[in-house]
Amino acid sequence: MKKITSILIAILILTFSQIKADEGMWIPLFLKKYNIEDMKKKGFKLTAEDIYSINKASMKDAVMIFGGGCTAEIISDRGLILTNHHCGYSSIQSHSSLEHDYLTNGFWAMSDKDELPNEGLTVTFLVRMEDVTSQVLNGVSDEMSYDEQEKIIAKNIEKVEGKAQKGNNYKISVKSFFYGNQYFLFVQKVYKDIRLVGAPPSSIGKFGGDTDNWMWPRHTGDFSLFRIYANENNEPAEYSENNVPYKPIKHFPVSIKGVKKNDFTMVFGYPGRTQEYLTSYAVDMIKNKINPHRINIRQNIIDIMSEDMEKDRAVRIKYASKYARVSNYWKKWIGENRGLEILNAVAKKEETEKQLTEWINKDEDRIAKYGNLLPDFKKLYSEYTPYKLAEEYFYEAIWRMESMKFSSKMASFIRNSEKDKDAEIEKIKKYGKKFFKDYNVSTDKKIFKTLLKLYYENAGSDFQPELMNMFKTFSHFDLDEETILNNYVDYYFENTFYLNEDNFFDFIEKYNYGSESNIKITETPAYNFFYDFVNVYYAKIKPNTEKYTSQINKKTKLYMRALMEANPEKNFYPDANSTLRVAYGKVDTYEPRDGVLYDYYTTLSGVIAKVNPEIYDYNVPDRLIELYNKKDYGKYAENGKMHVCFIASNHTTGGNSGSPVINGNGELIGVNFDRNWEGTMSDIMYNPDQCRNITLDIRYVLFIIDKFAGDKRLVEEMDIVE
Repeated sequence: MKKITSILIAILILTFSQIKADEGMWIPLFLKKYNIEDMKKKGFKLTAEDIYSINKASMKDAVMIFGGGCTAEIISDRGLILTNHHCGYSSIQSHSSLEHDYLTNGFWAMSDKDELPNEGLTVTFLVRMEDVTSQVLNGVSDEMSYDEQEKIIAKNIEKVEGKAQKGNNYKISVKSFFYGNQYFLFVQKVYKDIRLVGAPPSSIGKFGGDTDNWMWPRHTGDFSLFRIYANENNEPAEYSENNVPYKPIKHFPVSIKGVKKNDFTMVFGYPGRTQEYLTSYAVDMIKNKINPHRINIRQNIIDIMSEDMEKDRAVRIKYASKYARVSNYWKKWIGENRGLEILNAVAKKEETEKQLTEWINKDEDRIAKYGNLLPDFKKLYSEYTPYKLAEEYFYEAIWRMESMKFSSKMASFIRNSEKDKDAEIEKIKKYGKKFFKDYNVSTDKKIFKTLLKLYYENAGSDFQPELMNMFKTFSHFDLDEETILNNYVDYYFENTFYLNEDNFFDFIEKYNYGSESNIKITETPAYNFFYDFVNVYYAKIKPNTEKYTSQINKKTKLYMRALMEANPEKNFYPDANSTLRVAYGKVDTYEPRDGVLYDYYTTLSGVIAKVNPEIYDYNVPDRLIELYNKKDYGKYAENGKMHVCFIASNHTTGGNSGSPVINGNGELIGVNFDRNWEGTMSDIMYNPDQCRNITLDIRYVLFIIDKFAGDKRLVEEMDIVE
């Protein structure tokens, strides 16, 4: 244990002592020791304690996890929070209907009583974080197998989390950094009554839609407003009419002074996942063997949804949120592959591995410790890839079928009804109500057929369930595959009663736990389809992906350590893992390709120039055009122009959506919402010359709230810095 600890301490001290701001997502606990002087040189005027402190109010107390995968920030002393429109999209959509189409028309609460509750939505604050590496690695030695090490680590983590437990409103977790070479404890506080306050029409909040997603120049007003409510003691509470607006200990002042090139910027948020230290074999698998299939599957779903949404306004409302979820990473994976190809990423990784091999071979101890690493990686990824591809097809194709998820709920319903029938009936009725609100059987049927065919043709012959034998069985009757598939799809939907709303609720109202009721469920084609595929996944796919992932993780832990030892001059930072991080850089332009220079900001004139009533993504409200024509921008304009977005060199990823973008004075200047397409490979390989985070200028946010929506009470409760 002492040997491991001493090596790790030496590595980590060496690593953090050479931090630069070119890239990276830095741990806020270490800012004072490793980052703050560099930040000040670049324009930051506050202290490390102003960003992260457990002894006084700091920026960390105004930044939170929004829902399950975004960031948000507090912008008033009454718990008003700002995040992205796309982060609040499902909440906005859940309140929308043909009568109250908030997606199309926007929503603005003109008083507290108009603010809308959102069941299940939470925000999570960091209370404190603590390095617990020594406790977690206590009793672990190099001589142990990987599985032995993991068992001890798991027990130690359980002990650490148990000692830190503080009550029902707190979330306690220990997370791994540097592939298991360092561990931190996180104590978080969760608030559960979060209400929708304001959202612009989608024609502003999603302007450019999926056409412009991940792209620069950008003109999207990607924001929404919510409010945290608490009990009379300012503590977390379930929704109640008696709850009151939360009183934060810290909120961000809002600057309308604007930005200029080379201004200091900082992004403070919860980046989800990066993989900066993958081997060439991993990058090759992702780029050449996995991403092309992911892209093709989602392209097929998008094509079907898009066609149906364009034909029917009701379908557009039902599938708006689903379409957004599917298209988000479809576009990202396309850009990621493009970026990796341009960077020649696999070859660069191979060069790194060549240099590492030369370093290893210069020392007998290194050969003994690291000599087999790269040959082992090559073998492991060769064997792992077929299982990984099958897993992707299970989740991207089969699990994306709406009926598959419903069947999963029905299976849980049967399983749990014996214990508490009444409670389970209420749960499944609630799920059914939500499901059918946003369900169109015709769309689902088309997607089901397409995805089933893609799985059959690409997932691999070893991973086909018994039902796929229908193609062999019925081919003997001179039926082609298309006819067989069409017949099965018709049979599937016509004979699964619970995919019909009336039949489902009629059955649930009469449900009595017992063989007759349960058999009616279990005899449906959809239910059997669900179990056939789940059985294949758990019998043939999951055990093998877990086996190879475990072996790869074991090697990667050593590989990470070898990279650090071999490159003492290189700056390493931990991969993102949905924990609070600081990224800092500057407002800057970039050249996406030879002869092209992109400026660092966009304006409302660019929005108007894109307007095309015939293209849904480029429609805007008449009110916005009217304000533009009158140049009625209030105090939010700069030299007669209404700035919309800007870019900077902060290293961000998914999860940073909604993150505050902060200037050198600690004031809010924008809301992070995207990356440029040329930089989407940054999760795997970062290029500071090309990678830019895209920020919604806070002045455009205020302009929309104040001048477009006329909800002046929201602006009045903010601390505006002019």
